[in-house]
This record gives sequence, structure tokens and C-alpha cells, in this order.
Amino acid sequence: MKNLELLKFRRSIRSFSKKQISRADLETIVDMARFAPTARNVQPWEFVVVTDGHKLAEFAKLAENARFMAQANACIAVFCVDTKYYLEDGCAATCSILLAATALGIGSCWIAGDKKPYSGQINTLLNAPLGMKLISLIALGYPQDEDVFKIIEKRSAKELLHWEKF
Repeated sequence: MKNLELLKFRRSIRSFSKKQISRADLETIVDMARFAPTARNVQPWEFVVVTDGHKLAEFAKLAENARFMAQANACIAVFCVDTKYYLEDGCAATCSILLAATALGIGSCWIAGDKKPYSGQINTLLNAPLGMKLISLIALGYPQDEDVFKIIEKRSAKELLHWEKF
């Protein structure tokens, strides 16, 4: 897949097969996240990879819009130190995780973390140090439907691109 083509194929996957993700692939995904852009090169992020089914089920109970997490093969929790641009930096790392997973044929779905009522409980479950902000939970797994990585309809560039002003 060409680099720019990858962006067209990334989509949220919420239905996963039982096929396990290798530790090497999970490490590769996190390795790619560390190359995300970061304000002033602060790199405030930390990543927790969770593969334990009991913890994934607990995440699913806590986050009402992420019930599908119980069937995921893994989750990457993105945390950042509370810096001036922690949210922007953590979101950039999250996007890198989503794209790296897609490049490996692994489905992913971004679940919000920052400012969510369950973020404190996730921090506790994962023993996050004080001062760490949960940015996102990313459900990972091989898609149940093997034909999901296809281009889906989006607004055309002509509809949303403006030059110099609206």
C-alpha cells in the first residue's frame, strides 16, 4: 500500500476475529507512535498495551460507547504527562497507532479518554502514575470481515477545501 493510499483505507473496526495479534506487531505499532509529531519535541506520551481479556472486558463495561472492546484482541492506552500540549501530542500519537495498525492489516477503533468519566478508573486499573492523562484507548484486532479495508465514501475535497477564506 502506498503511503497516501493507506490514509484512504483506515477506518474504525468494531468487530474482531479471534486471531491473536503478535507481540512483535504490537511493539511495531507502539514504535511507530513514538515518531508522531509533538510540540517542542516534549514527547509526553506513555503507552500501555493490554491483551488480558478480563481487563478488556472491564474497559468495555466502563466505556459505554466501547462495549465491543470486550471482543478486541488488544488495547493500547495512550497516556500523556500533563503538559501544555498533552492533548494534541497524545492525539497525534493515537493517529499514528491507527495508521500503523492499518498498515499491518489490523483493525482499530479510537475510544476517547481525556475528560471522560471513566478515565480515572482506567488510570487506576493500569496503575498510571499521578499526573498522567488518559488520551485514548485503541481497540485492536483482526477484522471479522476480511473485506473491510476498502475506500469508503467521504465528502469530496471540492466540498470542503477553501482557498484563503471560506
